[in-house]
Amino acid sequence: MGPSTVTERYALSRRSASGEWLAWSWPLLVITLVAALVRFSTLDLQSLWYDEAFTPVHTLHGSLAVTMRAVSHTENSPPLWYLLEWAITRVFGTGAVALRSLSALAGVLCVPVVGALGRELAGERAALLAAALIAVNPLMVWYSQEARAYELYVLFASLALLCFIRLQARQTAGRLAAFALSGALALTSHYFAVFMLAPMCLWLLRRRERLAARAVAVAAITAVGVALIPLVLSQAGHGTQWIGRWALSDRLQAIPQYYLTGYYGASLGHTIELLVALPIIAGVGYGLWRVLEPREERGVMILLGIAVCGMGLPILLVPFGVDYLAPRNLVAAMVPLTVLIAVVTVSRRAGRTGVALGLLAAAAFTTITIDTELSPRLQRGNWRSLARALAPATPSQAITTVELGSAPLEYYLTGVRRLPAGSTVTVTRIDEVGYAPLRATPERPPTPGFRLTGRLDINGLIVYRFTSTVPRMVRESVLRSHAITLAHPEVLTATSG
Repeated sequence: MGPSTVTERYALSRRSASGEWLAWSWPLLVITLVAALVRFSTLDLQSLWYDEAFTPVHTLHGSLAVTMRAVSHTENSPPLWYLLEWAITRVFGTGAVALRSLSALAGVLCVPVVGALGRELAGERAALLAAALIAVNPLMVWYSQEARAYELYVLFASLALLCFIRLQARQTAGRLAAFALSGALALTSHYFAVFMLAPMCLWLLRRRERLAARAVAVAAITAVGVALIPLVLSQAGHGTQWIGRWALSDRLQAIPQYYLTGYYGASLGHTIELLVALPIIAGVGYGLWRVLEPREERGVMILLGIAVCGMGLPILLVPFGVDYLAPRNLVAAMVPLTVLIAVVTVSRRAGRTGVALGLLAAAAFTTITIDTELSPRLQRGNWRSLARALAPATPSQAITTVELGSAPLEYYLTGVRRLPAGSTVTVTRIDEVGYAPLRATPERPPTPGFRLTGRLDINGLIVYRFTSTVPRMVRESVLRSHAITLAHPEVLTATSG
């Protein structure tokens, strides 16, 4: 039993560890490639809408300084995503693919991060199921194809959670630095990151051993949060008024619906929502019934605590008048929830039954994601096709549109601008755009001399066209008050020359 035997055992151990790593890393790579295919292959399938179009039309400018000023006065999110988008669009332009590519990349990178989370907490099976659920979850795919900051926020919040979990196993300077950096990036991506980071930071400060190093990491994240306060005050909740107009009970109901069937999944009905939820409920129930092992139970408790804080704290703030509770702002908190589902469903004692239920949950998510790609009713409004129907825009044309609808029309229609309040315009054509419900008599002309000459329905976006044989002067207030939609309208016209 000489040195050669020790060497052989060491080599055998290294080969065994390498084999275990390959055994789970290859399936993870396949899942990540599937996530990339799902996101990038249909990145331009849906047109830009509302906030997506607002970014290139009103926020991004040739000058970075002007762009950052626009962020402080017209947006309600931290600056990181806009800074990265500004750099990307300087190189690749402001087409839909260029604008959405950062979110798609973040969505793909999130898959191995979530896989690593599952492996740290419960092993390879939990890692692969968690990664698969994130890869095909309809809401995660939706935000991976949205030109906004949400998926970047999901990535960095997930990375911060991974670093936090690894710190529980072993504290090193590198791991503390990684946690501080990922936490800071999460905060500069979305303000709601604070609700996930706060419990992590408090947990790190609870023990006295080697507290100084952990305190430095927490202080770094806190400093970033403090530095963002002037921007928060400058933005003053700009563009968030719609949240308060949405009944709290409906918003709370929308949270599980978003997770199970996606942004527009409510149109599928509660039966489909229940069918998607059944394998998840059965998997979690079966896993708990079979009893978790201590390692799995500890992981579940950590994930549950982070998910509850990430979703629960914003809800608790509502009665105190701090109401920014929108289901989309909770999207990052759905990551620890997803990993929790995976850990319990494929726990070691759940055996093959747990694996089968986990695969059913992934299949249900996949079905909804595919349905979203095929069904216009589950997609963003088709403003691109609507713009084609309204083109070419001319100074003799006025367009009234649903609130926030001006941005996608300004993006897709060359030369249109908002008509200033109190002004007048001389036109021969008025196009009124809106969603149902419409006002009682949408076919009634907005002013004498015009008559209804056409009606279009483009995947739920409805257009009533009124024309006059001679140019007529119409006040902006008349156009706005006559808009067919019941939502707050906006008025556009084309610039001359």
